[in-house]
Amino acid sequence: MKKIEHIGIAVSNLENASIIYEKLFGASAYKEEEVESEGVKTAFFRSGPNKIELLEASNPESPIAKFIAKKGEGIHHIAFEVDDIVTEIARLKKEGFVILNEIPKKGADNKLVVFLHPKCTNGVLIELCQEIR
Repeated sequence: MKKIEHIGIAVSNLENASIIYEKLFGASAYKEEEVESEGVKTAFFRSGPNKIELLEASNPESPIAKFIAKKGEGIHHIAFEVDDIVTEIARLKKEGFVILNEIPKKGADNKLVVFLHPKCTNGVLIELCQEIR
């Protein structure tokens, strides 16, 4: 794993949350997009080399809607950048981690993504991200 790629924050209202983060960072989101496969709308912000992804549910059955219903708004996941997501999946499976989606899928911000089950990472949802080439 190369670095923390971003921190994902679940929000109830993307527009309202974006206003807060625009004030916080002194800049607008550099990218907004909807990821239909995950049922989310996203907005990405930069602070120096760091990125924050705001996630709003686009349907009531999405993982973000369920997360907010259970835990409320807040940090949803930490994403790590990897060079080869398939190799990392194999390595982490050998180490005993549970992969939630063993086949990488297209995520936001031009990434292939997989998630590790929080039960095997001390309650933290971990996302692995590889730039789509």
